[in-house]
Amino acid sequence: MEMFFYGFMQRAFQSAFLIAVIAPILGLFLVLRRQSLMADTLSHISLAGIALGLFLNVNPTFMTLVVVVIAAVIIEYLSMLYKSYSEISIAILMSAGMSVALVLMSLSSGGSTTTIQQYLFGSIVTISQQQIYLLVALFVIVVGLFLVFRRPMYVLTFDEDTAFTAGLPARTMSILFNVITGVTIAVVMPIAGALLVSAIMILPAAIAMRISKSFYWVILVGILVGIVGMFSGLTVSYQWGTPPGATITLVFIVIFILTTGTMKILQQMKYKKSRS
Repeated sequence: MEMFFYGFMQRAFQSAFLIAVIAPILGLFLVLRRQSLMADTLSHISLAGIALGLFLNVNPTFMTLVVVVIAAVIIEYLSMLYKSYSEISIAILMSAGMSVALVLMSLSSGGSTTTIQQYLFGSIVTISQQQIYLLVALFVIVVGLFLVFRRPMYVLTFDEDTAFTAGLPARTMSILFNVITGVTIAVVMPIAGALLVSAIMILPAAIAMRISKSFYWVILVGILVGIVGMFSGLTVSYQWGTPPGATITLVFIVIFILTTGTMKILQQMKYKKSRS
C-alpha cells in the first residue's frame, strides 16, 4: 500500500505496535485492581506537568515525568487513608490535575495554550524518531518487569493481604506499578492525546476479558486485539482523513460491541443446547 512509502506512516505503525503490546499489560492490571479511571487521572496530571513545564520554561516531557512520579506516590498514600474507598484518591487527583493545568494555561502565553491543545488531542502520525526510541525503551521496561514480576503482581492484584503475609513488598510494588503506568501515559499522551489515552489502554484488556478467562490468555488476546485495533484505526484514518487517535478508539469500541454481542449469542446457544 502507498501509505507505507511515507516515513511518518512507517513511524506511526512502529509506535502502534509498541503501544499495542504495552497498553493491554498495564490495562489488565488497572481493570483487575478496579483502577480503570487511573489512566484518565494520570493523563490529567500529565497535562498539569506539561503546563508547569511550559510555565517555568522547563522541558515539558521531563517536568511531566517528575509530576506523574510524585502523583503516583500520592495516589498510593491516599488509597491507604481511604482503603475501602480507593476511587476517592483518583477523583481528588483528577480534579486537581485538570485545575492546575487550566490555571497555568491561563497564566501562560497563547503559544503555550496551543501546545497544551496538541497534547490534549495528540497525533500518532506526527511521532518523531526520538519518540520511537523512547517507546522502545518503555516497551523493554514494561515487558521485562511483567516477565519478572508477573506472579507477585498476580497475587497482589487479587489479594493484597495474602501478598503482604507472603512477605511481598506490596506497597512498594503498588507504587512502582503506579509510577510505570504514569510514565507510560506521559510518553503515549503526545501520540494518542490525553482525551483518548485511557481508552487505548483499557479497551484491549476489556475486550480480551470477554473472550478469555485465563490470566495469561487475556494478556495475549489483549495484545492481539491491540495490534488489530491500532493497525486498523491507522489504516482507516489514512484512507478517510480522520483524526488517528479518535479513529483508533472508535475501532476498539466497534470491536468491543461485536465481541460482547458475539459472546452473548454463544452463551445463549450453549445454554439452549444444555437444556435440550
